[in-house]
Amino acid sequence: MLQRRLGTRKKAAAALLSVMLLTAPFSHADAQDSPTAGTNYVIFYLDNKEAFLNGEQVTLDAPAFALKGKTYVPAKFLGDAFGMKVEWQEKTRTILMETPEHEILLDTVNKKAWVSGYEYPFDDVATLKNGRLMIKLTWLSDYMGATYTYNPELRRVDVTHVSKPAGNYDPDKNNSDPIAKFTFGKQTYRIGEPIKYINLSYDPDAEGVRLEWTGKEDVFFKPGTYPITLVVMDQNGHKSKPFTRDLVITDEVYLTEQEYPVYTKPAGGYITTDWKTLYGSYLNLPDLPKTVTEDKSRTLLMSDSPETFEELGILYQDTINGRGRLYADHLNGTDKTVSFAILATNKSDKPVTIKTTNKGEVYPSIYAHLIGSEAMVDYLMDDTEVETMTIPAGATFIYKQFPDFYPGSGVNLMYDVETDGEVQFTFAAAERASKAMLDMPKLAFNGHIRGTFQIAGFDWKVNLTESGLKKPMKLVLGDGKVDPFQKGFDPQRGTEATLSGNYGTVYKIHSDKPRKMAIMILAKGGPFKGPFKINGEMVKVPASGVLTAFDGMIILAKTTGKEESLDIEFSPPAGSAFPINLIFYPLDDRAE
Repeated sequence: MLQRRLGTRKKAAAALLSVMLLTAPFSHADAQDSPTAGTNYVIFYLDNKEAFLNGEQVTLDAPAFALKGKTYVPAKFLGDAFGMKVEWQEKTRTILMETPEHEILLDTVNKKAWVSGYEYPFDDVATLKNGRLMIKLTWLSDYMGATYTYNPELRRVDVTHVSKPAGNYDPDKNNSDPIAKFTFGKQTYRIGEPIKYINLSYDPDAEGVRLEWTGKEDVFFKPGTYPITLVVMDQNGHKSKPFTRDLVITDEVYLTEQEYPVYTKPAGGYITTDWKTLYGSYLNLPDLPKTVTEDKSRTLLMSDSPETFEELGILYQDTINGRGRLYADHLNGTDKTVSFAILATNKSDKPVTIKTTNKGEVYPSIYAHLIGSEAMVDYLMDDTEVETMTIPAGATFIYKQFPDFYPGSGVNLMYDVETDGEVQFTFAAAERASKAMLDMPKLAFNGHIRGTFQIAGFDWKVNLTESGLKKPMKLVLGDGKVDPFQKGFDPQRGTEATLSGNYGTVYKIHSDKPRKMAIMILAKGGPFKGPFKINGEMVKVPASGVLTAFDGMIILAKTTGKEESLDIEFSPPAGSAFPINLIFYPLDDRAE
């Protein structure tokens, strides 16, 4: 029983010792290797924790003391002061001390010491007091290369150590090791404040170096002291010694973990978040008030059913007289290569002219998100040269014909037209594009969207000034509630039609004098891929692939607070799911 208790006590003492011995009084960077060395001067007073290191007063964990006529001084303190290693080795439960000339191992359990492989009694070398390793003063000159004097009247010990720098050149390699060194932009940082790392590394042979960091982060969200280590490697594979500095993060908050990416990421950057945070922070944001004006200047012919046609025929047919818009989104669901065309028929007794003032079209593809997004990019660019087609009385012309649709491929298209008379437009798929398409059967409606709608788009006026946007708010597009779907009529079915998603329309969002803010998109309804035009600049979302709510959000743009206005232009891309949320997040000067 007694032996078991003694073993337990020894283990507890060793664990305590491992904590105490590794407590260093200096910053990591103070103990880094230097190409030069000098004199370190330490003054101890027996039984007094106050000491002096190179003229600066310091407080010791354990003071120097005398025992049986021998003077003992703190090993860890001197090791740090003289640039020598003193560390606890948990596996062997020994203390390792490395001096320029010797390697010393101290076994605190079995009370033995080894100096460069030679065994000595532990008590001839050191002692433990209150969990601290204390070494005999007489060892300083023999093994640490230090000299000392003792003043019995003042009970004072003066220790002087002259360091000899280690060389960096290896003649066997005919090369020098690179030198790792860095600093921070300032002494302390706040929670959520971006860290500036200044690399000061170099290679004596003027070779380029590669950086290997440990512990390096762009930002920290908990206060504390974080050791950051840098190792550099030259082009020959020679590594530097590790260089470590302690980064101090205070408990003052600069940016929260939620604010940080909004403030620091550029346009196009992702802001990832878990669903709990997403629902709590972004889906439930208040709606940004808006003044809505509906632009009903155009007649929209929407052909999107059957979206995937499995037989040939007329997909949709209706008339436009004046300003109109043609929209189609179809995929070839047959096992044949087919032609797709839009026919224009003048049933009047005089010629009718069609002007095409803008277009959004794409080459056939099997990727639904791609064709929807690229067609809207083409449309929002608004760089179409006006095309004119005059149709004689009673004649039918092919208004647009597309390259062959291979099985599984399709297109999305949108044309703004102006006619000076009534024109019947027919969307059809056949083996060959010709006027004979008019004689084909009309295909049945099978879901999706089809019909004629008197709508061109929506003008939303919002207040994004300092007074109008004081907290994050959202605009919802395409939910059918706060952004209602338009109603129309499908003459082929003879029934009312609903423009779900408001596809084929153009949203124009405007604010005067916008404040400094981040504008983000959240794909709430499902996969999304499409463009926005922001103050005349095209922004594709995302740059590649598709965006879902599980991906978080993408920053569309950031304003500086100096713009005269903010204008966002958008048309719902085919293949994308709705609703989507536009989130307006106010920023302050921390966004600099």
